[in-house]
Amino acid sequence: MSEEREDIKPKINITIKYAGDGEKQITVAVKRTTKFAKVFTAAEKKFEKDPGTLKFVLNGDRLRPEETPGDHDIEDDDIIYAFLEQQGGTRFIVFT
Repeated sequence: MSEEREDIKPKINITIKYAGDGEKQITVAVKRTTKFAKVFTAAEKKFEKDPGTLKFVLNGDRLRPEETPGDHDIEDDDIIYAFLEQQGGTRFIVFT
């Protein structure tokens, strides 16, 4: 009896780029089922930022900590961009 094995790639390489404080980047190898929370923690540590101060975006969509690379069909060598989280603010309206 022979068993057929699926060609499973257990890990993918994801690059995270952060443009603040000069261009920095980190590449991480993760499984498609790894929660982004783990990836975000590693990136914040590498970029020397406090936890929760960065937001992570892929193709214009914000990534959530409870999501996984499999949820977004992320492939090898895809790039996630990290930005400083902006809190608050208001509209500024000028009346003339």
